[in-house]
Amino acid sequence: MSFYTIGIDYGTQSGRAVLVSLADGREVADHVTPYRHGVIDKVLPDSGIELGHEWALQHPNDYIDVIKNSVPAVLKDSGIDPELVIGIGIDFTACTMLPVDSHSLPLCFREDLKANPHSWIKLWKHHAAQDEANKINRIAEERDEKFLPRYGGKISSEWMIAKVWQILDEAPEIYDETDQFIEATDWVVSQLCGNLIRNSCTAGYKALWHKQDGYPDKDFFKALDPRLEQLIDTKLRGKVVPLGTKAGTLTKKMAEITGLPEGIAVAAGNVDAHAAVPAMGVVEPGKMVMAMGTSICHMLLGDKESEVEGMCGVVEDGIIPGLFGYEAGQSAVGDIFEWYVEEGVPAYVQKEAEEKGVNVHQYLEWKAAAYKPGESGLLALDWWNGNRSVLVDTELSGVLLGITLRTKPEEIYRALLEATAFGTRAIVDAFQSNGIAVNELYACGGLPQKNKLLMQIYADVTNLPIKIAASKQTPALGAAMFAAVAAGKKQGGYDTILEAAEKMARIKEEVILPIPENTVIYDKIYEEYKRLHDYFGRGGNDVMKRLKSYRTLSARALQNLPIV
Repeated sequence: MSFYTIGIDYGTQSGRAVLVSLADGREVADHVTPYRHGVIDKVLPDSGIELGHEWALQHPNDYIDVIKNSVPAVLKDSGIDPELVIGIGIDFTACTMLPVDSHSLPLCFREDLKANPHSWIKLWKHHAAQDEANKINRIAEERDEKFLPRYGGKISSEWMIAKVWQILDEAPEIYDETDQFIEATDWVVSQLCGNLIRNSCTAGYKALWHKQDGYPDKDFFKALDPRLEQLIDTKLRGKVVPLGTKAGTLTKKMAEITGLPEGIAVAAGNVDAHAAVPAMGVVEPGKMVMAMGTSICHMLLGDKESEVEGMCGVVEDGIIPGLFGYEAGQSAVGDIFEWYVEEGVPAYVQKEAEEKGVNVHQYLEWKAAAYKPGESGLLALDWWNGNRSVLVDTELSGVLLGITLRTKPEEIYRALLEATAFGTRAIVDAFQSNGIAVNELYACGGLPQKNKLLMQIYADVTNLPIKIAASKQTPALGAAMFAAVAAGKKQGGYDTILEAAEKMARIKEEVILPIPENTVIYDKIYEEYKRLHDYFGRGGNDVMKRLKSYRTLSARALQNLPIV
């Protein structure tokens, strides 16, 4: 008898559920539910209250809609007996966090608080806490806090503590009303099983928790702000559990909503990109997994804890038990391509794409593939949403260099593809220069499935072979695998994620190999990328930050600023 689990992958714009066979990892059915409210970055729903620059919020009900819609859909489409489903697991973008009351109710559901933007979920790419992140980094460095090197020397505005501190600074009434600040992945798990716990992945990578040391001590939080001294014991309290832990069992209410059996295992939450690693069969060092979508997360396993500039963290057991999991990333990749197609492409390109029966991305990929490396004369910096690794600076912005009156849209498109590949190479180089081997790349997510040119460029720029996930929903497959571990072998699952990976992991047979003549040219262009990277990113010229600061100044104040 074959058993199944369900994995739900919560992304930036939608959530998708996948029903997976535990025998071989085959995806029997999948279903996507777009978020009704999408990314809330301009005005709050209903109230019309405008949000500031760098804000990115979400609506909790969108996550519940995924459960209500997608889980019954995969059961219906598959036609299997629901009694054969033994567990459910989820993964999530991170740090995506929210304040809740003592009943785990999001504060944005309260009539008296919903008009305050700080009562809402702060999505991973909410960057409005940069001032707080800057202060955290300065104070941690002054105090020589030992946790700082574990995060590449800088804490990101995307992470938990910076976002919590922003709430305290700008909306102390919301801070006071908050019983706990929690990751969205842990909140959704609590809705499934009625038990609120914290998973070690988000706690380790996004909230400064360490398996041996726990959180930073109270003196550090007091040094940040006396009001934060008791933060860990109060609003970040809670048990931290390893990945694969059974968080609880499916409640009667959720069983009725989903059509699943009451009492099946619910796995502790996970981060989307990290769940993809075992789903691709990567359970040993030397293999970097790239979860490629709106952004990229780069995951790598090691057998020791090392310091690497700009990494997002190194967490013991953070991805695979028994190994140190390293994370780095790029804040915008697919988002950059989408921006160009929606905001920068002329009408005639849209028309020609329609005439050929393809979308604009496919059309530009086809046109751009006719160019050789360097032929366009263009070079870009991939900082449309700041730089996550290795500079850890959300105040940086994009650059496109070399445009002439003869530049074509497909040349710009190719330059943007190349820029993101150069950003990945900078990350690979950072690991390798610190003695952490990167011998091959594994790619999953939407982009590798859609854009062959992009993947060839990545192979050529990094001079590394690339293997592609066979699953179109790799994080969801990983979530389903951890659900099988939460259920355990006695219930038809697996006792370890290594056992699950051996049976359920899936990659394509095809391997994308670097083209030697392309690699030679890209090596030269990468040197130019590095010069621009260091000039704009390491203090040679802070014009990007000055330009961002001007947005908030009045015209009169701007006139009085000295020219730098």
